[in-house]
Amino acid sequence: MDKFPDQKRAVQYLYPPFDPFDQRMVDVGQGHSVYVEQCGNPKGIPVVVLHGGPGGGCSPAMRRYFDPEIYRVVLFDQRGCGRSRPHASITDNTTWHLVADIERIRVLLGIEEWIVFGGSWGATLSLIYAETHPERVTQLVLRGVFLMTQGELDWFYGGGAGRFWPETWARFVAPIPENERGDMIAAYNRRLFSGDLNEETKYARAWSAWENALASIQSNGRSGESPGHYARAFARLENHYFVNAGFLEFDGQILANMGRISHIPGVIVQGRYDMICPPSAAWKLNELWPMAELKMVRNAGHALSEPGISSELVRVMDRIAEAMA
Repeated sequence: MDKFPDQKRAVQYLYPPFDPFDQRMVDVGQGHSVYVEQCGNPKGIPVVVLHGGPGGGCSPAMRRYFDPEIYRVVLFDQRGCGRSRPHASITDNTTWHLVADIERIRVLLGIEEWIVFGGSWGATLSLIYAETHPERVTQLVLRGVFLMTQGELDWFYGGGAGRFWPETWARFVAPIPENERGDMIAAYNRRLFSGDLNEETKYARAWSAWENALASIQSNGRSGESPGHYARAFARLENHYFVNAGFLEFDGQILANMGRISHIPGVIVQGRYDMICPPSAAWKLNELWPMAELKMVRNAGHALSEPGISSELVRVMDRIAEAMA
């Protein structure tokens, strides 16, 4: 019998945000220390959770997709965000530093191989990590796929999504002079790294508000103002990665390297009406991945907290647990 006969009931079955049994700061080099926690069963199936952004940080809610009696859940705040230090720093902070950090954490914790679970930018990082270290990944579970391509950046920061949310887009571009609006990422970059804390925080909140307003299918086009400390790290790191095209060697690199992980099983959970990471990316990924299963969730947007997204992720993780029992 299906454990979740409908979306409304499904959300009630999310596992409680159980407490960590291990919390530590890990020195990963170059002056960076990252916060790492482990939750669930110390002898359970290992799964590493990669948060979004870049710059979002992990939260207790991210533990709720895993049965704590079955899974050994590893979460960490990527360089520069959350509880990691130095906060909001872009120095020695690239995709390849993060891939190395994931490996350092795996070795430190004595894990031979693990499931990799990531959403949005976390899905990007999951794919890049798997393509770099395919022998360490047993399965991939991805949500709200972002492939770090110029086309995706153009959609979200070049006016594509703004055609659906013109009033919200107008608020996002309003602080930028008209002659700079042809490249919003570069325009915000100049202000997010001005060296003036008040100015950086002001523009960080505007940057974050644009993304937060479009995350949920239930959005009215507005979002609450993010705390300045959080917004500054989120916006600076995200902008830093986007200005540098994710530090990839060429546009479309993830799809070009899918042959490296074609043997790894995976599940893609994608909101049908995701305005931040449109479903076309998930579809392209699925087409090139013979071992993947695409779950297109109707009446859902981008957010991890969407009822349909949440229930599908719990289903997926319970199904994997049953198969590995």
